[in-house]
Amino acid sequence: MMLGHANNALLFLVDTVFALYIVVVLLRVILQLVHADFRNPISQFVWRFTATPVGLIGRLVPRWRNLDVPALVFAIALCFINIEIDLALAAPGFGAQPAMAVVWAVLKAGVLICNFYFFTILIQALMSWISPNQYSPATAMLFTINEPLLRPVRNILPPLGGLDLSPLVVIIGLQVISRLLPLPGLFR
Repeated sequence: MMLGHANNALLFLVDTVFALYIVVVLLRVILQLVHADFRNPISQFVWRFTATPVGLIGRLVPRWRNLDVPALVFAIALCFINIEIDLALAAPGFGAQPAMAVVWAVLKAGVLICNFYFFTILIQALMSWISPNQYSPATAMLFTINEPLLRPVRNILPPLGGLDLSPLVVIIGLQVISRLLPLPGLFR
């Protein structure tokens, strides 16, 4: 019984550490896609925190236009490693077929992106209520990251009585997409 609880705690810790770092790597990809200001302290942190491993992979895998393919490959590789560790901890002796683990890794990256956007849009909406029109590097970064998702919804659904409902619509959409991804619950 105690071993089960220790395994659960270890599984939680491993998943949390992996998820946090994978999100930083995926944020690197997103920042380049949205043409973020790389003088922003948050961008600088992301760039420095991921530079070495992405740079090494970049020697083998080229970028494609505005897509940081080496960072994307690194994020999926981290998801793959995380899934293999999860399997080793949760079901010792059971291993997934490598092709299936790669598919799960891609799906896990998709779920992490949906969760990342869920939280960034939620934080941006809360910040707009608490301290509207106040500038900080964090608010600038949130606007840059989230606007490509929010703008199309705002074009369809204009503010009602001064209330912008686009964050709510996008958050619901992200949750639907996340739940539609056929990723086993152990790896979410």
